[in-house]
Amino acid sequence: MKRRVKLTFPQNLIKEPVIFTMAKTYDVMPNIRRARITDSVGEMILELDGAEDNVEKGIKSLVTQGIDVELIEGDIIE
Repeated sequence: MKRRVKLTFPQNLIKEPVIFTMAKTYDVMPNIRRARITDSVGEMILELDGAEDNVEKGIKSLVTQGIDVELIEGDIIE
């Protein structure tokens, strides 16, 4: 299953390896489609690929850490 998401990171998580940790823990393959990271703002658009249950658990883990996760429908390349 592939799921497209937009992530908005709080400032305290910008330098943390949250995507790597989520991918490794839940066996999800992230594909970074777009990212904008500064010292104060982190935004990323990802495709997450894996078993449906694993993708859902991975998304839930990001939300639990304080990352805003927005599901994206349709084409993400503008």
